[in-house]
Amino acid sequence: MSLSILFDATTLGFEYALLAVGVFVTFRVLGMADMTVDGSFCLGMAVSAVFTVAGQPALGLICGALAGAAVGSITGILATKARINPLIAGIITSTGLYSINVYVLGSPNVSLLGVNKLYDIIHTNLFPGLPSSAETQLPVAAGTIAPIDISKCIFTIIIVAIVVALLIYFFKTESGLAMRAVGDNEQMSAASSINVDLYKIGGLALGNALVALTGGILAQCQGFADMTSGTGMVLVGLASVIIGEVFGGKRGVTSGIICSVVGSVVYRIIIQVAVGVNLDANALKLISAIIVGSFMAFPAVRSFMNDHKTKKHAMAGIVAAPASAELKGGDND
Repeated sequence: MSLSILFDATTLGFEYALLAVGVFVTFRVLGMADMTVDGSFCLGMAVSAVFTVAGQPALGLICGALAGAAVGSITGILATKARINPLIAGIITSTGLYSINVYVLGSPNVSLLGVNKLYDIIHTNLFPGLPSSAETQLPVAAGTIAPIDISKCIFTIIIVAIVVALLIYFFKTESGLAMRAVGDNEQMSAASSINVDLYKIGGLALGNALVALTGGILAQCQGFADMTSGTGMVLVGLASVIIGEVFGGKRGVTSGIICSVVGSVVYRIIIQVAVGVNLDANALKLISAIIVGSFMAFPAVRSFMNDHKTKKHAMAGIVAAPASAELKGGDND
């Protein structure tokens, strides 16, 4: 794998990092399987694209995240107030979002070519004199990294670092600790006068805001928004979370958030390696499913191996004990 390909995979991993963090919030912190992700990702992408075309890329990211929070709240209300299974509530919301996303975009896809993006500010300061639009970049030698790609990577890392820092701080506040308590033990939280429904709705809103923000970032970095971009985002986010946990374990929310970001980057590198061995592009979804299944099964396999090793040592001790007793008996005689 060349340096440029590794750089592209790492950049893409950071672009999808907040998707992984959003899934971590709902899946691990709240303990809820949220299927709203596919729809909220596409909604954030659509809102960001529309505002970017209108010349407001920064406002597009903010409004995209707010739109994601709104649809996450709807899922939360369906799950808590209407008493609908959270999984089904997410499917209902995501299904309804398909039509809303079409109305927001106005067409199946929107191009951002020739439109100013938010990363142009970084590019102008880092590489003065070079064109800031990706489509007008000067050609670069094979295997080298284009300046515009460096600007995109820095732009993405800055946003991810800011959001991650704010999340870590939030989960150490009273509200954040209450949300974590709801996910750990709902009954005990209710007995402690914590409004369980409110924090569930808030957690789903927070998770989907991060997912929608990811869609907004991706729209600006790739230069277009498409109706089908949200398909399979639940699996992508879950894969990143699971991979991060394999490397970092389950040691707390702060560790989980950071490991989710790392897992997103590692996941993209794994996918790039799979593409690099000339696998069929149509097999990427199958590869993703295999990766998720393998990494989810890894803790169970490791536990089985440890138990097997423990039993083996125990059996060896049991066999050695009679032999030792016989030896002692012979010495006494």
